[in-house]
Amino acid sequence: MSLKTAALRAIPILGWLYLAVGLLAALMDRAPGNRLLRAIWWIDAFLSIVVHAAQIPAALRAAESSDRSPIETAVLTQVFGATWWKTQEAA
Repeated sequence: MSLKTAALRAIPILGWLYLAVGLLAALMDRAPGNRLLRAIWWIDAFLSIVVHAAQIPAALRAAESSDRSPIETAVLTQVFGATWWKTQEAA
């Protein structure tokens, strides 16, 4: 895996970590009062959950000739989004 591909794949992981930390803070009644941080959290949630899920059909089509199962392709796409399935040839 190239350094560029690894860096691209790190971005969604950081997004998921931000979502987890924000959720834990909210559950502990310590959510930040800053509106910008809350807005970023909701944008990140939409991108990570809704947009990544919407990319799964395209990822399945792109991975038809690969050795990955459809479930593995769907899970990796949900986690990494297009930064996973569009970099398969580059990796």
